[in-house]
Amino acid sequence: VVHAAYWKYVVRRRIRRDKRGSFPLKGSNWFHRPDSQTEEAWRRDIELLEREHAIMREAISELSSSQLYESARGSKTSNVILIYGIASHDVYHAGQIQLLKRLQRSRKRSRKRS
Repeated sequence: VVHAAYWKYVVRRRIRRDKRGSFPLKGSNWFHRPDSQTEEAWRRDIELLEREHAIMREAISELSSSQLYESARGSKTSNVILIYGIASHDVYHAGQIQLLKRLQRSRKRSRKRS
């Protein structure tokens, strides 16, 4: 969840040409999370993801059609490719989550039969 929030932040920052350093957590890409996370901490992580998603969507909606094809800050890639990329990133991780859920259900069924 935090990894996805971070990359939404990166895309938004590049689109808006903002400086680095405004993500609420220290680090980048993958963030250490405690092995036994509380329900409240989990909710905060989800709220961070939702907030970063909303801010990124706002940044995208502010782009003119010509700005879609401009290179984003710190990137040789156009804004439109960044937008497609973050959408693909979300779909990729959503697929991983669905696979893990299916494997978990399968394991539970196997244990019941044993």
